[in-house]
Amino acid sequence: PKKFLNPKICLLSLELELKAEKENAEVRIEKPEDYQSIVDAEWTIIYEKLDLIVKSGAQVVLSKLPIGDLATQYFADRNIFCAGRVPEDDLKRTAKATGATIQVTVHGMTPAVLGTCGEFEERQVGNDRYNLFIKCVKAKSATIILRGGAEQFIEEADRSLNDAIMIVRRATKCRAIVAGGGAIEMELSRHLREYSRNILGKKQFIINGYAKALEVIPKCISANAGLDSTDIINKLRKAHAEGETNRWVGIN
Repeated sequence: PKKFLNPKICLLSLELELKAEKENAEVRIEKPEDYQSIVDAEWTIIYEKLDLIVKSGAQVVLSKLPIGDLATQYFADRNIFCAGRVPEDDLKRTAKATGATIQVTVHGMTPAVLGTCGEFEERQVGNDRYNLFIKCVKAKSATIILRGGAEQFIEEADRSLNDAIMIVRRATKCRAIVAGGGAIEMELSRHLREYSRNILGKKQFIINGYAKALEVIPKCISANAGLDSTDIINKLRKAHAEGETNRWVGIN
């Protein structure tokens, strides 16, 4: 099955396949029948694990470790989707989004350890297949798939997208905003000039000199942008002198 509505999701961290013995493994038996009992025991163990997963009611099974062909066919016959070798980070994200708990054993599984989502679908995007978990009950994140004609375009889009997300993240976490484009320097310069009018003597020249020094920053920004710095500074002075509503005015 490629699509489920409100499925139960089981996340595992154990193998579901028949493991081959190591090259240096040694099994001592007294009669040939004993060897068959060992083989039967391996099959019994794997089938017991699969039966317990099916009885748990899970419809989507994801495991960090491999899921063999035997288990895959077993689940497919019972309309259960499975995927092995899922990266640990993806498994943890899925657990947070669906409310599931990653299990290291299938014994004692209860409905509380299973997660769920509104819709699960395996969808082909380009040359790759993706497992989409839609309308997750505890999701606080989203997945963005970037597609492009060349690797360099995708990398550039990734960087741009990451910059935009980090800016929004920072703005959300920190409510204080410092105006850019020389706006804060022009506003400070205005305040210092107004303050200097109430000062007598040489101190007034010092404060005015400091206020003029602050205007170097917007002047350099306008010069680097190829603008007339003298004209820009005069316009900024006029805008900031008109009141508090223009304190955010800077060089765009």
